[in-house]
This record gives sequence, C-alpha cells and structure tokens, in this order.
Amino acid sequence: MTTPILGRRLFLAGLGASGIALASPALATAKPRVEVLKDPNCGCCGAWIDIMQREGFEMEVQNASWETLSHYKATKGVSEEMASCHTGLVEGYVIEGHVPPTDIRRLLAERPDAVGLSVPGMPFGSPGMGPESEREAYSVFLIRKDGTTEVFNHYAAA
Repeated sequence: MTTPILGRRLFLAGLGASGIALASPALATAKPRVEVLKDPNCGCCGAWIDIMQREGFEMEVQNASWETLSHYKATKGVSEEMASCHTGLVEGYVIEGHVPPTDIRRLLAERPDAVGLSVPGMPFGSPGMGPESEREAYSVFLIRKDGTTEVFNHYAAA
C-alpha cells in the first residue's frame, strides 16, 4: 500500500521538476529591458544603445530636452558629479552614461541595495565613445541610496 503513495509522490515531484526545467530556458533567454532617456542630437548615446542591443538587451529609447533629462537624473538619484549624457532604467536600477554591458549584467546578478551604476562624463573608449583599444582609464561607480559612491569596476587605459 505504501508503494503507490511513494510512487505517486515521486511522480508529482518529477512532474514539478520537469515544469521548472521547461520554464528555465525561457527565463534565461529573456532580454533585460532598458528604458533610456537621451538627447535627440547625441550620437554617442545611439552608439551605446546599438552596443547594448548587440549584447542582448532590449532597448526602449525616448528623446528628451536637456532640461527634462537633467530633472529626470535628479529624481532618480544621480548627482551632477555622477551625470553623463543619457540615463537608463533596468529592473529598478539607474544606468547613467556609457556603462559596459558586462557591468550591467553583474549589477543585475548581484542585486545590491543601490540606485545603480554610472560612468560620469564621457570617457574616450567607454562603450559608444570610440575604440576600446585606445580607451582612457575610467571607472564605473555604484551609486548607493544614501548618495555615496564606490568603484564598482575600473578599466585601465589601453
């Protein structure tokens, strides 16, 4: 009498596990969606967006005046010191400027309690800002919710 119950339990457990296994590939292939606000005349923003798309991100782009963009940055917790030319939002995190896709993936994997990432200014050789083989040194900063920052990653000059 116990064998059918045990068999039924194993069957149900296996059925549940197979459902998870079937759902996992779909979850793994989902593209993170990045909503970007940018100046319509900025070519480097477009280059960064193209790189992000090639790297598997779904990009939704909206053009805005510099005044609107500046206000948006401030409301999202991006200080003037951390500002760059465009601002993105992915899974609740702010992506400010020319942040490399690998750093965004790391952010999404680690899920720190933070506002997001920033590459302040527009450093030459960052994604969308010229060839990486000629890049100047730059850092990607993690912006904490209290406004403090710390280096999340650093890229040496090439």
